[in-house]
Amino acid sequence: MKSIILLFTLATVSMTSYAQASDVTVYYLIRHAEKDLSNLSDKNPHLDSVGRQRAEHWKTLFNDVSFDAVYSTNYYRTIETAQPTATKNNLDITFYDPRDIDIETFKKATEGKIVLIVGHSNTIPKFANALIGENEYIEIDESIYGHLYVVKISKDGIEHSLELVD
Repeated sequence: MKSIILLFTLATVSMTSYAQASDVTVYYLIRHAEKDLSNLSDKNPHLDSVGRQRAEHWKTLFNDVSFDAVYSTNYYRTIETAQPTATKNNLDITFYDPRDIDIETFKKATEGKIVLIVGHSNTIPKFANALIGENEYIEIDESIYGHLYVVKISKDGIEHSLELVD
């Protein structure tokens, strides 16, 4: 576990360099944490104990980030992943449907804000691609839970990156 904490600490340092000015929009996109697979017929599982621990680690990773909004799909696993960070920032979670999102409207609604977006292995890379206007990122393997996509939009253009934090 020490290696995960160390990586989270290093990622925190790189994230604090983003300006928190109203002319810069920063999106942090993550996949939900590990879900409970004890009932394979459950289409809306909760997080398992490892997933709950990872959700707390995400909160630690984002310790120096003051979020203006937290978005999640309306599933237990994504809500439970987003909740610790939302609670730390005194925010309610805003639900979105990745199948029915107008990216330009979303970008206008979140302009100048720092936003956490929690989704799924197939939806988060697509969301990041929509934000940057390119087909850069591919679907996340089902065994990977530590991808962090960062998209920064300013008058100077769009910067984006993908970090593996565990």
